Amino acid sequence: MKKKLLALFMGSALILGACGGGGDTAKEPADNNAGNGDQTAAPAADNAAAEGLFAQSCASCHGQNLEGGVGPDLTKVGSKLDAAGIEGVITNGQGAMPAGLLQGDDAKAVAEWLATHK
Repeated sequence: MKKKLLALFMGSALILGACGGGGDTAKEPADNNAGNGDQTAAPAADNAAAEGLFAQSCASCHGQNLEGGVGPDLTKVGSKLDAAGIEGVITNGQGAMPAGLLQGDDAKAVAEWLATHK
């Protein structure tokens, strides 16, 4: 019984350790470039932040490389929907995808990033 309980705790710790933390670090690159006048670094930082948000909130269903899985393939989503359409799906959900996984500026950043994938 003790071995099963220990295995349960260790498994839970491993899973939570792999999934947790780092939520605020995805926004950090965009904040560091704000107001520094370097216009060339901002899009790269925004893309990195959007990729981080995608990895944190979307990749478990859509795949780390947008290849799909439980959710649909997003490798060419930008050829089907513009950024506003993608943001609408992220905000409101569609099919099996729940609404509100990302909201506000986070949803907008990921939508703009995904719209470039054509």
